[in-house]
Amino acid sequence: MNVDVIVIGAGPTGLALAAELGLAGLSTLVVEQMAERSGQSKALGLQPRTAELLELRDLFAPLMERAIERIPGGHFAGMRLDLKALDTRHPYMIGIPQGRVEALLEARVTELGIKIMRGHELTELSQHASGVTARAGELHIHADYLVGCDGGRSTVRRLLGVDFPGLEGRLAMVVADITLSSAAPSAWELPVMTPSPTGRSYLAPLGDGVHRLLFYGPEQQELPRDAPITPEEVSRALAAEFGPTVKLSGIRWASRFTDASRQVEQYRHGRVFLAGDAAHIHSPMGGQGLNLGVQDAFNLGWKLAVRLRHGGDDELLDTYHRERHPVAARVLANTRAQSVLLEPKEEHLALRGIVAELLRVPAANQVIAGMLAGTDIRYPLPGPGHPLLGMRLADAPVMADGRGLLMTGAGQDMLVKAAAPWSGRIRHLQRGQGEAMFLRPDGHVAWAGSDPAALVTALTMWAGHA
Repeated sequence: MNVDVIVIGAGPTGLALAAELGLAGLSTLVVEQMAERSGQSKALGLQPRTAELLELRDLFAPLMERAIERIPGGHFAGMRLDLKALDTRHPYMIGIPQGRVEALLEARVTELGIKIMRGHELTELSQHASGVTARAGELHIHADYLVGCDGGRSTVRRLLGVDFPGLEGRLAMVVADITLSSAAPSAWELPVMTPSPTGRSYLAPLGDGVHRLLFYGPEQQELPRDAPITPEEVSRALAAEFGPTVKLSGIRWASRFTDASRQVEQYRHGRVFLAGDAAHIHSPMGGQGLNLGVQDAFNLGWKLAVRLRHGGDDELLDTYHRERHPVAARVLANTRAQSVLLEPKEEHLALRGIVAELLRVPAANQVIAGMLAGTDIRYPLPGPGHPLLGMRLADAPVMADGRGLLMTGAGQDMLVKAAAPWSGRIRHLQRGQGEAMFLRPDGHVAWAGSDPAALVTALTMWAGHA
């Protein structure tokens, strides 16, 4: 079997990437080890930047049909963050289980005619001058490129022999989807997990009588990672936080996890790339993990399209690592900091008090909110210095009818052929007479100003031609 790109893993990162590749007209095969989607939802929310990207692909409206609710803020180690001041059309978190996000993305992938081969475990991987060869069960596949989106225990990473350096977990926690036989919260509230020596719990309704419970305490720190999660352990956590009125009736799914954080040193290895949890893992504090992986996919997909369809320089593919590795490193850093601020040690509580004071300052709160929301990402793009270069434009979706959009303050729109037929809404921006911008398919400014020679350079690099 021959395809342009093999995607290993049908989680949110792999499905988002496959959808991007399908929109670009690339033949793509998704290979998934599991025979069917589990329906389990490790993540529960989408950040504003992910909402923007999904809106660029006309996926925001169907997403909101599946969402539970809009959450008007975020949190940093259980301390409230105000998202209303962020420069975005979506100044809120979207409460939606990961399983529903996967279902939405899988529907898009299916619409595009991309096959998802489930129940096939990757066992062999080799690279050569003309591409990549992979074997998964009875499948023998050749492709130009392969992307490992197969999670924290990535088989792709193992077959490449790539190390996964980082820090071991210090804080052990339990996540469980449960049913209750008594009164429980009927609406989502922002998690408040002020450190306590006896532990803390967070409970949120998922619909259909199911609730998500997250808890940690001294008992969880002592139990081994593979210890079964019993009804008695869950009931003790519920009673400690909510008292005797909230009672457990059943456990749908439960798992132990830690705040371990790891990141590969390189996202590209020849013709093989790593994305999502295959490239980085971290604590779920702040709700950033699913978002980080989906944003990896939106960064890499159109670059592969330019390379394969429009003769883009191979150097373009190296920008995936250069742009996304620092973003994930920053997430690892802020989740490590949040874990420290949740430990009930005297010196950590003192530090938490100072951070809490700072977050009451609106400007400081906005900085941290933008970091977790992903709206402050600015890529270090080459070109003449300009205040907008590398930034995302929150109010300017960037592709329509297969053409790139060059926006001018003079009121004229100049259209140039671009990487692929992505679609999205267009809004006109007035940035001053004679000034123009060229936007990449991910909404980041690739060129701005009035220098035509610099524009030609930008078009050649990002679109494969000028």
